[in-house]
Amino acid sequence: CEILRLNEDPNVQGLALDLPESLYSSKVLNAVKPEKDVDGVNLGRLVRGDVSDCLIPPTVGAVMELLEDLGGKRVLLLGARGALGAALQSELQREGAAVLSCHWDTPQLQSELRHADVVVFGSMKPNDVPVSWMKPGATIISCNMVKNMERWIQSQQSRKWDLHCLKLQPLSPVPSDIEISRAQSPKAVDVLAKEIGLLTDEIEIYGQTKAKVRLSLLERLKDQPDGKYVLVAGITPTPLGEGKSTVTIGLVQALTAHLNINSFACLRQPSQGPTFGVKGGAAGGGYAQVIPMEEFNLHLTGDIHAITAANNLLAAAIDARILHENTQSDKSLYNRLVPVVNGVRGFSAIQLARLRRLGISKTDPETLTEEEISKFVRLDIDPSTITWQRVVDTNDRFLRKITVGQANTEKGLVRQAQFDIAVASEIMAILALTTSLQDMKERLGKMVVANDKKGEPVTAEDLGVTGALAVLMKDAIKPTLMQTLEGTPVFVHAGPFANIAHGNSSVLADKIALKLVGEKGFVVTEAGFGADIGMEKFFNIKCRASGLVPSVVVLVATVRALKMHGGGPNVTAGAPLKKEYTEENLQLVADGCCNLQKQIQITQLFGVPVVVALNVFKTDSPAEVDLVCKIAKESGAFDAVPCNHWSAGGRGAVKLAQAVEKAANQKNSFKYLYNLELPIVEKIRIIAQKVYGAQDVELSPIAQSQVDRYTRQGFGNLPICMAKTHLSLSHQPERKGVPTGFILPISDVRASIGAGFIYPLVGTMSTMPGLPTRPCFYDIDLDPITEQVKGLF
Repeated sequence: CEILRLNEDPNVQGLALDLPESLYSSKVLNAVKPEKDVDGVNLGRLVRGDVSDCLIPPTVGAVMELLEDLGGKRVLLLGARGALGAALQSELQREGAAVLSCHWDTPQLQSELRHADVVVFGSMKPNDVPVSWMKPGATIISCNMVKNMERWIQSQQSRKWDLHCLKLQPLSPVPSDIEISRAQSPKAVDVLAKEIGLLTDEIEIYGQTKAKVRLSLLERLKDQPDGKYVLVAGITPTPLGEGKSTVTIGLVQALTAHLNINSFACLRQPSQGPTFGVKGGAAGGGYAQVIPMEEFNLHLTGDIHAITAANNLLAAAIDARILHENTQSDKSLYNRLVPVVNGVRGFSAIQLARLRRLGISKTDPETLTEEEISKFVRLDIDPSTITWQRVVDTNDRFLRKITVGQANTEKGLVRQAQFDIAVASEIMAILALTTSLQDMKERLGKMVVANDKKGEPVTAEDLGVTGALAVLMKDAIKPTLMQTLEGTPVFVHAGPFANIAHGNSSVLADKIALKLVGEKGFVVTEAGFGADIGMEKFFNIKCRASGLVPSVVVLVATVRALKMHGGGPNVTAGAPLKKEYTEENLQLVADGCCNLQKQIQITQLFGVPVVVALNVFKTDSPAEVDLVCKIAKESGAFDAVPCNHWSAGGRGAVKLAQAVEKAANQKNSFKYLYNLELPIVEKIRIIAQKVYGAQDVELSPIAQSQVDRYTRQGFGNLPICMAKTHLSLSHQPERKGVPTGFILPISDVRASIGAGFIYPLVGTMSTMPGLPTRPCFYDIDLDPITEQVKGLF
């Protein structure tokens, strides 16, 4: 039982058995895990005495590495038997040492130890052999320790996964996503975790198919080289869809299940609002999806609920503080904020930090002056400047504008407010950009929620709520491990909006995955909306936060979406497609490729190779597919590949995977688009002109005053996160293709200081979706017998 326990203890890197002979048996010996068996030595030819003509055991090599200038030195080998002893003796003699080998019970042991310059222990030293017997200054090496360290180092190194991939049997016609998901039996998540090199104490299991992965993994693998980093982006979106998530999943299924290359997909967690509204799920589709898809699309491991709780705690703290400051004197506030507990009065840690920010160095609550007490207890929040809103993860249009504080108990402190959808919370953006628990805590504290009546920013730290927010978020910071239809690993973590936030999954998931896949592996992540929005923010915001350098961009397009950019008729959800989209039309395709060409050019601004992935539909003609690939390559793409993973799984994306692997070996001259030290307006102008193709920008008076305020408050050096429609390169959603000559209007400029970016608003931007006339929930149901979910897509 003790051996089995030690086998699973991650703090024990090796087991050496030192038992009475009566306890040795094959059952005991075989109980030790091979990777922890420090006595296991590859005997081979050494057992037969062919010492000079064989591979040297790693332990022997490690011992020799530690020893230098052995010529003429006396080396005593103690308790080194069999193959180990033979190999050590041979190697030491080859280096010119005088070698004597003996056992611990040798009669002349004390004398031999007294004269030896180097002593190598082949087995454990008995207690009745004191260290004082040894020559002063002698070098002493324990083979057991060397073996232990050798195996520990090997366990930290990346390796080719021994992954059991799940077999697919694609059907035609392709069934619904949920039918495909349900037809596959996923591996137990602990099995998947072990296959990809996670230790038992590095996962927290949620049911059978999901697990949180602890951040301690990053410390364990900190010296390992990262794998290749691939971003999946798309052309400007249309209602016809491009399938970025499907490409992301199809690509990793091809890499790992068909090309035997370690790979990880990193995806955003979808909001439940669109899942029950109009968009449906976001787990990929067809035979390239994350399973179980209902787990992926619903509560997952509760991260969005944690964000909702943290966000709304802060919102409650703001209004409560305004109420208490308006209804109490300085003295009453001070007595309540710093109460006497068991006869002792003391500041909390966060209150001491606030005193230091105010320039008050005192630590005894009884020594503050009246003026200092007033500065300490009064935040003087200006209610008209509050930017922090409550959130809920449901599409509820009637919460877009509300009135709070109408009860008599709130003393007439009524104000207009609103709800945002949970994924629009700045806390979600922080979760996606943070690099550690400490970093997350600092970012949470920096969140600006309002200004005081002097125009200075008020933060979560000023409200004293930072620690509580961190506690609510302590589990949400860990990425969730799931799997694809073919049993390859996926991280699902964070899901920030792609307009008022940066629209990418978490930095932490990417960093952990890059360590797990190893130097020759691939991590594939996805950016929201088109390349002009999600990819630009990935490079200028996410890569700055992470320090990671992307290897390749995969740009996703479809023939029918390109036809729409070429002037094809409008598409209405639920209505049959018009013939332009179902019949060959090479002219429409050629005209629409201007948008693809522009997105390739945007990628080239950042110096990263681009591979175009063309999602093929059965209505696409071979001539249309060939035309798109030809134009893409002529426009600077490294390659352009038709893909069929939606209908065939990973096998349908093998050529894409091979193209990505080749592109990742190309010269990479990655660079950011702008310098952070530039003025805010200049950074906005660079994005508008170089990425969107605008002639110039025009700021409203409100936007300009906000720019001036943020610059004065010291926030001018943050990156820019443009909040703009995703349906066009311009600010006008109806303008498809590549609009030119337009002036980009900036109606307002806001800041997410904790997340670390300024976000200009191009027109109005809704942060609370509404439900359509016929929401998705009409088709969603639960079978009370089997407990299976129906109707998700």
